[in-house]
Amino acid sequence: MELIEPQPTSKAPADWFTGDVWWDVIVAGREPSRIRANLVRFAPGARTHWHAHAVGQTLHVVSGIALIGTRDGTVLEAHPGQTVACPPGEEHWHGAAPDRFMEHLALWEGTGDDTPETRWAEAVTESQYGGVRQKRWE
Repeated sequence: MELIEPQPTSKAPADWFTGDVWWDVIVAGREPSRIRANLVRFAPGARTHWHAHAVGQTLHVVSGIALIGTRDGTVLEAHPGQTVACPPGEEHWHGAAPDRFMEHLALWEGTGDDTPETRWAEAVTESQYGGVRQKRWE
């Protein structure tokens, strides 16, 4: 057993995010583990750019309202305690609603080889971000 030394909170890079986003790395597993977990805090309206994870990603909303969008125009609205699974290779974005902060746990895996874990693309447009929200849990 090992107590993992916490890393300092970091500001997320502007190349991957729109708005103010901060994260705490919870764990970046060492072989044979490939687990990755970050606690990510988004200011109102902040969001990731489009991206896809080679092995998929799971998002667990801790506080606020999360918006998660896909290329088909779907924008899911998720609330604290809800979890969203993004399949391997699916391009998506996630961020905070325009009127409140949001934090989520982002969980994904490394690939175990030289394949990038995450493939980043362009910024999400205001139109994409403001799409019609779906609440699949109602």
